Amino acid sequence: MTAATQDPPVAVVTGASRGIGRRLCVDLADAGHDVVCVARSTRGQSSNLPGTVDETADLVRERGRRAMAVGLDVRDETALAALAETVFGEWGRCDLLVNNAAIAPPRPALEDSVKRWRLAIDINVNGPFYAMYHFCKRMGEAPGGGRVINVSSAASVMPNFGRASYTTTKRALEAMSESLAHDLRGRVAVNALRIDLAIYSEGFGATLPDEAAVRFEDPVVVSDAVLWLARRPLEHTGRIHSMTELRDSGVVRAKLPYVRASAAAD
Repeated sequence: MTAATQDPPVAVVTGASRGIGRRLCVDLADAGHDVVCVARSTRGQSSNLPGTVDETADLVRERGRRAMAVGLDVRDETALAALAETVFGEWGRCDLLVNNAAIAPPRPALEDSVKRWRLAIDINVNGPFYAMYHFCKRMGEAPGGGRVINVSSAASVMPNFGRASYTTTKRALEAMSESLAHDLRGRVAVNALRIDLAIYSEGFGATLPDEAAVRFEDPVVVSDAVLWLARRPLEHTGRIHSMTELRDSGVVRAKLPYVRASAAAD
């Protein structure tokens, strides 16, 4: 075995400043990955929600893994291209790309602005595409290939969800995952993870009128699913896995404690 193959795997996670993204980074570090933590919220930058990508990177380092904190807007293709150059230039590899960053405008699309519609398209669809465009070619050239996990939502198949931009973009993300899985077959496995459980994140909690009345599962359940997908062979590709399906099959641990949004945000 060469020295290169002994290097720890590298994961890139977008939307890593809080919620599901932060939990993913921590659990990937516990599983032996070095982690590139990507998000818009950085230390010293004001935000309506708690959490920064720098804090997430600190948690990764506390677990003995290398971390790279990157303040980046996934709408910026040039920045994602530069990130790929940095990751491959400094760390030499990317084994796993998790496109987790997303936005869910809270109002019905026809009652909202066209600008916010474009924002959802840019973040939820174009951002993952830009990341795959600039990472996947080199991921596929590595021994063992690479893995991409695009985080989707049950809203993709719920026209009555009430947020047409979110439903539209998440359905598009799933279609893109299937199409690019075909294009990358044998080199990079591309799968979508459809979150159909109520999983806590600060962003989700902030959109609800009465947080105390709602119970969520801990984001660690997503880590179970992501780690399982990251270990599948390259032939396991082009699939849309729901959290419920993975729980029923025993991949995601059952009977996790639930937390109220209000308590989790304290």
